[in-house]
Amino acid sequence: WLCRPGRKGDACDIDLATTVIAADGTMTRETWAADPKAPVDCFYVYPTISTDPTDNSDMTADPAEVNVVAQQFARFASKCRPFAPLYRQLTLAGLRKQLGGPRFAFESGVQFNDVRDAWRSYMQRDNQGRGVVLVSHSQGSFILMELLRQEIDGKPAQKQLVSALILGATLEVPTGKEVGGALKQIPLCRKPGQTGCVVNFSAFRSDVLPPANTRFGKAAAAGMSGSCTNPVTLGDGSAPLHAYLSASGRTITGTTPVKPWVADKTVETPWVSVPGLLSAKCATNEHATYLEVTVNGDPSDP
Repeated sequence: WLCRPGRKGDACDIDLATTVIAADGTMTRETWAADPKAPVDCFYVYPTISTDPTDNSDMTADPAEVNVVAQQFARFASKCRPFAPLYRQLTLAGLRKQLGGPRFAFESGVQFNDVRDAWRSYMQRDNQGRGVVLVSHSQGSFILMELLRQEIDGKPAQKQLVSALILGATLEVPTGKEVGGALKQIPLCRKPGQTGCVVNFSAFRSDVLPPANTRFGKAAAAGMSGSCTNPVTLGDGSAPLHAYLSASGRTITGTTPVKPWVADKTVETPWVSVPGLLSAKCATNEHATYLEVTVNGDPSDP
């Protein structure tokens, strides 16, 4: 396990202190702490990230796996008990080979079997009837969609599903409907306070929209469409994103040099939050349904 609740030194036991940078350059420090008494659990499956040279990764946590937990999941521990299994995922090297051939399936093979076994172990040993949030991205989302189909949708475990955050993969639904496609009984989340539902989106920048050959947000079957749930509103319209970004410019897959976050000052925390910089809305073009993210940057702003 990369993360288990209350365990010292694992991938979720990190410093998540944040500098909040206002549009005028004013900085304030925001502290963070895990909640050992969180009322629900979170179960996370990470995206394609492994740098192992083989087609499938080993079961040793490398910096890539540890970093993606920091970027995507560790912060959830302020709201839920964190569970994140290692799994023998299709690696970046393996994915490059697969992209040159026929359509492949993340949702079968050892990568799926490992996550399914981890889920069953969690349910048997750790869950104790608690509500659970599923969290995933990319390859992890294809795996969790299959896990939802096999283990949760229409099964007894469905009553424990708080929500499923299935990000960076296409969840097909009948056009104009909220349920009945990839999942038969679990609907898309559409209003604040709704539980037992799915948040799904694939994100595109507002100036780089889905092309005709997009792999994201585009349904393969006739009568079906991709789906989008705005993670802020769960409904229509644009809304500001409350994003937490690495102060060093570190991304999920590497280190990208960035300019200072604010002029003439130093950010001393590992994370920054920049209210007003990013906003998002659900959108559809002729190719896909997607989450359109707008960067509201002003080069002359401090």
